[in-house]
Amino acid sequence: GSGSGGGGDSRQRRLFAAKVNKHKPWIETSYHGVITENNDTVILDPPLVALDKDAPVPFAGEICAFKIHGQELPFEAVVLNKTSGEGRLRAKSPIDCELQKEYTFIIQAYDCGAGPRETAWKKSHKAVVHIQVKDVNEFAPTFKEPAYKAVVTEGKIYDSILQVEAVDEDCSPQYSQICNYEIVTTDVPFAIDRNGNIRNTEKLSYDKQHQYEILVTAYDCGQKPAAQDTLVQVDVKPVCKPGWQDWTKRIEYQPGSGSMALFPSIHLEMCDGAVSSLQIVAELQTNYIGKGCDRETYSEKSLQKLCGASSGIIDLLPSPSAATNWTAGLLVDSSEMIFKFDGRQGAKIPDGIVPKNLTDQFTITMWMKHGPSPGVRAEKETILCNSDKTEMNRHHYALYVHNCRLVFLLRKDFDQADTFRPAEFHWKLDQICDKEWHYYVINVEFPVVTLYMDGATYEPYLVTNDWPIHPSHIAMQLTVGACWQGGEVTKPRFAQFFHGSLASLTIRPGKMESQKVMSCLQACKEGLDINSLESLGQGIKYHFNPSQSILVMEGDDIGNINRALQKVSYINSRQFPTAGVRRLKVSSKVQCFGEDVCISIPEVDAYVMVLQAIEPRITLRGTDHFWRPAAQFESARGVTLFPDIKIVSTFAKTEASGDVKTTAPKSEVLEEMLHNLDFCDILVIGGDLDPRQECLELNHSELHQRHLDATNSTAGYSIYGVGSMSRYEQVLHHIRYRNWRPASLEARRFRIKCSELNGRYTSNEFNLEVSVLHEDRVSDKEHVNHLIVQPPFLQSVHHPESRSSIRRSSVVPSIATVVIIISVCMLVFVVAMGVYRVRIAHQHFIQETEAAKESEMDWDDSALTITVNPMEKHEGPGHGEDETEGEEEEEAEEDMSSSSGSDDSEEEEEEEGTGRGRHGQNGARQAQLEWDDSTLPY
Repeated sequence: GSGSGGGGDSRQRRLFAAKVNKHKPWIETSYHGVITENNDTVILDPPLVALDKDAPVPFAGEICAFKIHGQELPFEAVVLNKTSGEGRLRAKSPIDCELQKEYTFIIQAYDCGAGPRETAWKKSHKAVVHIQVKDVNEFAPTFKEPAYKAVVTEGKIYDSILQVEAVDEDCSPQYSQICNYEIVTTDVPFAIDRNGNIRNTEKLSYDKQHQYEILVTAYDCGQKPAAQDTLVQVDVKPVCKPGWQDWTKRIEYQPGSGSMALFPSIHLEMCDGAVSSLQIVAELQTNYIGKGCDRETYSEKSLQKLCGASSGIIDLLPSPSAATNWTAGLLVDSSEMIFKFDGRQGAKIPDGIVPKNLTDQFTITMWMKHGPSPGVRAEKETILCNSDKTEMNRHHYALYVHNCRLVFLLRKDFDQADTFRPAEFHWKLDQICDKEWHYYVINVEFPVVTLYMDGATYEPYLVTNDWPIHPSHIAMQLTVGACWQGGEVTKPRFAQFFHGSLASLTIRPGKMESQKVMSCLQACKEGLDINSLESLGQGIKYHFNPSQSILVMEGDDIGNINRALQKVSYINSRQFPTAGVRRLKVSSKVQCFGEDVCISIPEVDAYVMVLQAIEPRITLRGTDHFWRPAAQFESARGVTLFPDIKIVSTFAKTEASGDVKTTAPKSEVLEEMLHNLDFCDILVIGGDLDPRQECLELNHSELHQRHLDATNSTAGYSIYGVGSMSRYEQVLHHIRYRNWRPASLEARRFRIKCSELNGRYTSNEFNLEVSVLHEDRVSDKEHVNHLIVQPPFLQSVHHPESRSSIRRSSVVPSIATVVIIISVCMLVFVVAMGVYRVRIAHQHFIQETEAAKESEMDWDDSALTITVNPMEKHEGPGHGEDETEGEEEEEAEEDMSSSSGSDDSEEEEEEEGTGRGRHGQNGARQAQLEWDDSTLPY
């Protein structure tokens, strides 16, 4: 107990206090406390209680304070009850576990001394207080790296690809430790464990996916997730596989671009493998284009001519036309002239196309695509057959397929001796039924028959003999696609139908063409090529097949092989190639050093896309209507029909607008292009020619010197052969029409149509009408004389499209002339036929005033005698009367050209006024007539 003295000296006070405050307070020797961070209450164990034995003495038995010893401690102890000694420990400021997890300090209890003045306090012994700060899960895990990256090799399963790591700033193990990791991205072949190790759950493929990006999160042990996911990038590295690198699957080819490299950057990756030699086979697959590849699609006759074949070839499957109508009912791919036979069709070749007696030497050529025949015992499939037309069923010669064998039958006529002779020749070849195009040549030099297929020679494996056929007077029928059965049946019909495709089926009497011609006829216009052979380098061996669709290269140095393959190119020499896909395969064989098992290199599978060629627009133009006197039709030379015809081919070229900002549409500009033609047909319109009184003529020398051919019939004239447009123009200029009895003829109409590539590109239809001028219908002799003095209207204008410009530039009529013309036009509508001569005189006057104004029009005056009216002043100043006839002709020619344009303006009014048709005989109408007067008799 403690107390206070009221007076006396200090000694007395101390003695008094000692008597009252006898004992020190007592507390526990140690305390253990827990405080939750961000809270001020400390929970102590045991509770903070101080005891004093001086109790219940006032002051001496009471507890007045608890004191903490230590520097800058964030705690304070307060007395809750002086009498009971109960106290409380609390934080003076916020406690942060992350700054300090625990505190240890000394605490002592103080009694209240002897009295109210707080003197002579006694303190307890020192007790140790240990306080632990309780953590709050206030921090989320964070990853040490914002992103992680790893590279794996495809095809492997990894235990751990990489490890991600997250940390937590909380102080306690519970909240600062990472208890779990999780992959957020779904549907990825990866898993993660509690330690952050990522592994793949399946083998990865570089081809399937080059790179994976996955998001990962982390959880602390309080299950608080990371505030920010981390990105994990896994790159898949391909296993080094031997193979060709840096090539493109689709290669575009623009027609006309020549030889184009297919693999300019290709190289072979060998993965450090040692190689002793390498063989490469590049194959261009074109069997589904045309007849096995891109070939010229001209007619067979044109191709024969191009390849230098001699004449006499007979085309048995020509394009359907008026002259060759036997193929009209067959299924045909017109662009390639391929005839498809479905087992229900046959064609009869008309009599006279093929000679009846082919002698002992002739050749049959054809393209054929044929597949296996259905059924075990397949029927014969006839390609070509010459059999009895009626009564009997004898086959004289035939070419057919039977059970994938090609058989040629040749039954000779009974001529000298009744002996056995070779009659059937059999070839067994896989190509006959492989559904691919092949070129067959059957050469007959009896008794030997040889087959050439795709340039290779094949002798028959079987030859059977037979008796000759006895002579008879039964006519024979030549057929294609089936055989004609004329006898032994109730009704003659086709039999033994062909299933497959045929093209260019020809027969040629006489000796076979040279091997060079045969090679030309089957030549491909597309194939593989090597750019700059000289730079291939040593050690590279190469070999092409005949059609240049397969290239084999061998070498022992990979670098040289790479450079060689980079030079391999595609070429198509056709101006208008067949558009579409050509498959391209490159296979490789590797020879290693003394190893049985060597490296396997995958095949390169690419394709060439041949783009569509520019479509030409072929245009025929020239004078489309003129008149000629009847006498010229009867003359030996007749009437030249197309003296000024022009053939022009253009294509549309798109030009962009000059201003980039404008959205104006692109304008089309027509540009001229040059190419060949393969036929021009001149058709007679309005009934065939009557050979008793009319014909079309052309000197054969005009054709031969331009290497063209022609056929003439009552339906028209057909010029054919591959030649330039200018050659065809020149030939057309010489086509003449003759008529021995023109008296009953008013007009004849003709039509021309030209073609390139067997009708793939055709021209416009150019129509011409030539009218007959009958002199006997002219009642006025003076009028005839008048015509003779006006030669300009007897000449065909060569460029009708430029006539108006010629008139405008060279004829400038005076006002008086215009007034006179208008006056005459008005009179025409009012006055009847009685004013006929007045108009003639008026027209005559106009021609006089306009003489010597025009000089553009020329005319053929080779046989013309000019009679000059002395009353007409055609002569210029300075010309004497003693001029020669030649000079007079020149002047007359000038006069003629000067007056050619003046009368056209009156054509419409005059025709309406007189009420006459195209062949009206009035003077104004005749003044417009144009004809070639080179043979006009005066």
